[in-house]
Amino acid sequence: MPAPVTNGIHANDDDIDYSDIEAKYQVHLNEGYDNVVVVDGVPLIDHSKEEKLYAKIGKEFARKGCPFRPENLYMPWDSSTNKSKGYLFIEFPSDDEATLAIAHMDHFAFDPKHTFRVNRFTDIEKYANMDAAFAPPEPEPFKPREHLRAWLADNQGRDQYVTYRQDDVAVMWHGKPAQVANEKKNWTDLYVAWSPLGTLMVTMHRQGIQLWGGPSWERLMRFAHPMAKLVDFSPCEQYLVTWSHDDIHVHDGMPQGPQYFSPEDEGNNLAVWDVRTGHLLRTFKTQNAASDNEKQQMPWPQLKWSPDDKFVARVTPDVQISVYELPSMGLNAKKSIKIDGVVDFEWRPLGDKDREEEGKSKKPRENMIAFWTPEVANQPARVSLMAFPSRSVLRAKNLFNVTECKLHFQNQGDFLCVKVDRHTKTKKSIFCNLEIFRIREKDFPVEVVELKDTVLDFSWEPNGERFAIVSTSDPNYLNPGPGVTLRTDVSFYQLERGKDNFKLLRNLPARSTNTIRWSPKGRHIVLATVGSSSKSELEFWDLDFNNDDYGRPKDPGTSKDEWGSGIQLLGTGDHYGVTDVEWDPSGRFVATSASVWKHMLENGFCIWDFRGQELEKHILDRFKQFLWRPRPRTLLTKEQQRLVRKNLREYSRAFDEEDAAEESNVSAELLALRKRLVDEWNAWRAQVKREARGQKEEEATEEISEWIEEIIEQTEEVVE
Repeated sequence: MPAPVTNGIHANDDDIDYSDIEAKYQVHLNEGYDNVVVVDGVPLIDHSKEEKLYAKIGKEFARKGCPFRPENLYMPWDSSTNKSKGYLFIEFPSDDEATLAIAHMDHFAFDPKHTFRVNRFTDIEKYANMDAAFAPPEPEPFKPREHLRAWLADNQGRDQYVTYRQDDVAVMWHGKPAQVANEKKNWTDLYVAWSPLGTLMVTMHRQGIQLWGGPSWERLMRFAHPMAKLVDFSPCEQYLVTWSHDDIHVHDGMPQGPQYFSPEDEGNNLAVWDVRTGHLLRTFKTQNAASDNEKQQMPWPQLKWSPDDKFVARVTPDVQISVYELPSMGLNAKKSIKIDGVVDFEWRPLGDKDREEEGKSKKPRENMIAFWTPEVANQPARVSLMAFPSRSVLRAKNLFNVTECKLHFQNQGDFLCVKVDRHTKTKKSIFCNLEIFRIREKDFPVEVVELKDTVLDFSWEPNGERFAIVSTSDPNYLNPGPGVTLRTDVSFYQLERGKDNFKLLRNLPARSTNTIRWSPKGRHIVLATVGSSSKSELEFWDLDFNNDDYGRPKDPGTSKDEWGSGIQLLGTGDHYGVTDVEWDPSGRFVATSASVWKHMLENGFCIWDFRGQELEKHILDRFKQFLWRPRPRTLLTKEQQRLVRKNLREYSRAFDEEDAAEESNVSAELLALRKRLVDEWNAWRAQVKREARGQKEEEATEEISEWIEEIIEQTEEVVE
């Protein structure tokens, strides 16, 4: 049969060169045994349990992102006992997958009696034939790490803050004048954040997030979570949660290892990381109770930490609360807490008294969880307190006609306020009750504070027994229109000793306040109107004005003064378009900012003192963010703190002398500068005068020629 003809040319396959195609699609087989691992520590079984063991081992490897085919597993058998030898071989498709299996499964607890030891097959041959003579390795040169809390040793005791404007991020020392600690352009792609104790700063990027710290502000760790938009630290800064709107997708060729996602993480978007090692601990899918037809903001944080970093929990709405142990991220007691209808929960904070008792007591301290469930059929709503990990219910309180509940723990864990929004029988209006649990008292007694209005904001005083609320009876509350500023009332309550009830201290009516900010030291508070286009008022209040600067009563009769008479307005201010209000860690300064993320009018920030006096004001184009750097708890004991407060006047003298010396130095420098400028001015004026005088003399000078005739000799001659 003749060869086919194409355009008059006979085609012959033997004449065509396929070498480039063959090279492109050639299958490269693994040479050697680098893709084979040896798993030791496997249970000894007989043939009847072989399939069950293979299935469980395959499941555990797949959970860690290291799947393999059953036919690629081989386990040797002892012919004399007809049992397995306690180890097996697994062949993976590639060397990289074998490396990943070693990283994830070595030291894996298969069951309470067996722990896997996973090694590469070639390593066993390599190390079995090693030279018996020991050769000590060369020690690596020690490289000391920077002190991540070095900023606390500042001689002037200054705080730091970070600003984000346009593409510039700057870490500043607060003082007169403010000094730059570090600044970079394009340091972040989204925003910046501090860790809870101020040790680390977070920057957000398309590839993931990065942690920075130390005096040189070097990068300490990176976490590969692409397009991460939210971040949350554990209270002790040991762990980190990141969230992305996009689900995790592991592409072919992506890096493998404990610091990266694996195929088992596909479809999740919430990741838990170890801050110290950078290892990925576990991933989850975001829980959202909103239906498809309901636009509801995602609750954040999705995972809530216990105050000691031992547990992290999440709620599955209407079903259960799942508590995971750290760092293993295994489910506590291998089961969740089943609670029908559960909506939300909170961990009780750890107070100073708890830390002192924990140091004295030999019995391990239990954490506490507060949660609430809504009304279902004939069952009332309920708020419950549960000890953990014993899971015993300590107290429960039934509630009726409940629309919504919010749980507010005081920062020392002394009180829990449940803000209960109730509806009338017609369900056309909403009012509020405050159910306050006294946590440290026997049987957890509950006090009810009944209010006629809707509470917009609630806030406990740090380390105190007072709280403040913002309430409103404005009919526009249920359907606020654009630009509408609600009329509100601000009220202060305090625990009345002896009667053990919370009594109204003072009510401030007819205001536009919608935000409460307590000083971190207590006593002082800022009332602000945030996010309004027509109001931007700031009020600075002192709730212990009758006390001196050191917290002591001026005289014994002060305690007999009228209830609430110590509340005093210190000052007022106005920051147009304010979007954020934040106290510094010392409780002496307040920063207000107007972010371009909310509006485009007069963006920038102001810094005020606690009395409401404006210290700095910066109008900055495209200003985005201002954050004070948090400080960790003091290392001083209660007795040492009392001693410092007692001798504060003596310490203040040294500070006053430093301030006076600094002021005098500034004054001396200013006087020297002024004198130099005056001398330069006088010298210049003298020079100008001399030049002007010389010019005038030249203009006034004229040349005069004078002819002088002198008769030397005179002769008379008679001419005839």
